Amino acid sequence: MIDCGESALAPSALRPSEYTAALVHALHLEPERVRGANVLEMGSGSGVVLAVLAGLGAASLCGIDVEDDAVLAGSLLLRDLGHEARSQIHKGDMWQPVKGRRFDLIAANLPHFAMEDHEVPGRHTTWSAGGPNGRRLLDPFLRGLHGHLEYGGRAILTHNGFVGLEASRTILAGFGLSLHVTKSVFVPIGPEKLGLMSPAVLAAEQGKSIHRYGPYAFADMHVVEVTADERGTNAS
Repeated sequence: MIDCGESALAPSALRPSEYTAALVHALHLEPERVRGANVLEMGSGSGVVLAVLAGLGAASLCGIDVEDDAVLAGSLLLRDLGHEARSQIHKGDMWQPVKGRRFDLIAANLPHFAMEDHEVPGRHTTWSAGGPNGRRLLDPFLRGLHGHLEYGGRAILTHNGFVGLEASRTILAGFGLSLHVTKSVFVPIGPEKLGLMSPAVLAAEQGKSIHRYGPYAFADMHVVEVTADERGTNAS
């Protein structure tokens, strides 16, 4: 149950991004795969993805975020939309709050831009920050995924092209999981973020997954699905 006091609007620091929109669109394309599922969102932020999953018929909703205002905002949103009875949002670090639990569907839109924590106007210092190579949160998420997917379950997440799809495939393969790209789009990189990007990543990926046209820059962003291969997800 959600105990969050008076209703309030989600803070602007948690407003959905282009990444959120791409993830939501991918979920809407296959509503039958959400209906009746027990779902988890890692990095639940405003709670809007959980609200979408509820609207598509998920049986239960669980969220995890490290920010207090994200836990509050998401809880309020789900309560106000009438999903309180089947919802819970935890404050915690990665998989710790759901130790021992498995889910049919796990969604994630984690910070994985190649930059260190930094003040960005209107956002949390951790917004988008994935460390020098962008994989600070992505890698532990991928390594823990196999222990939280039900047999036959799947994960769906956003994945910047410049952090390396093959690196993610290699990690997942070690746990009997496979990665498939389901949707690819260009996302703009604003000047405030481009100036904070790790120079090594920018230099290596410019003209590959990062495309610059005068003062404007775009990056390849993928929505990927992770599923079990023939070994399944319940192997340790």
